Amino acid sequence: MRIALGLCYDGSCWHGWQTQPSHQTVQDVLEAALAQFVAAPVATVCAGRTDTGVHALQQVVHLDTEAQRRDESWVRGLNALLPQSISVQWALPVVPAFHARFDARMRTYFYVLRCAAVRSPILVGRVGWIHDRLDVHAMREAADGLVGEHDFSAFRAAECQAASPVRTLEALTIQARGDFLIFEFRANAFLHHMVRNLMGTLVMIGRGKRPARWAAELLSLRDRRLAASTFMPDGLYLAHVAYPEAPQLPLLTASAALRRHLGPILQSDAGAALQ
Repeated sequence: MRIALGLCYDGSCWHGWQTQPSHQTVQDVLEAALAQFVAAPVATVCAGRTDTGVHALQQVVHLDTEAQRRDESWVRGLNALLPQSISVQWALPVVPAFHARFDARMRTYFYVLRCAAVRSPILVGRVGWIHDRLDVHAMREAADGLVGEHDFSAFRAAECQAASPVRTLEALTIQARGDFLIFEFRANAFLHHMVRNLMGTLVMIGRGKRPARWAAELLSLRDRRLAASTFMPDGLYLAHVAYPEAPQLPLLTASAALRRHLGPILQSDAGAALQ
């Protein structure tokens, strides 16, 4: 039978999702827990392969197994075997044709950025930080020029393995509340480091180092070397994956997932933005 899992994790502890020889990845640890839980090797497939330091509020994973367990047993049993930085939120049998990656039609990421003169050691690894106050109006103007179907070559990592650099960015919004800026990126799919590279460019525009039109100019130039540096991973969260053909999955909206897991951090300054 095929099982779908909803996974939440603190990526600052791990070298990304995808398995590596070091075994210090979310996939390595999850598959080790699964093998112990069902007493057999288990392979997993995820909706989106997050990078080192990137978090997930609602990663979706599927696996095939002959083991028969109640839904709540998958959750409790696996969480008893997983480290505190990784947690299964729900488990559900799905049709054999369901595919966590290829059936996904939309992915939403949040980047949570704190703008303050002094960094907070409590928030290190959980939100991004910059000591400058940013021009939100200029960043929003730049964001408008990035929405739509474009060749995002200027914002893909050199090691990106995607067959095409063309992606459709459905939305890029910026909410300002207190010390926090909350960037929402929604697209059919993302290139390697695409969100962090877009963040680097938006922040440079927000600091007044470049005009708002620079973002659109970079799209047309299609040269990664001309864009800003890749921004830190700390505040990046995979928040939602949309499956139009699998409505039974108990997925929260992206904003609801952010409220559930980051509410204590954002409550005073950004709570109104997350309603």
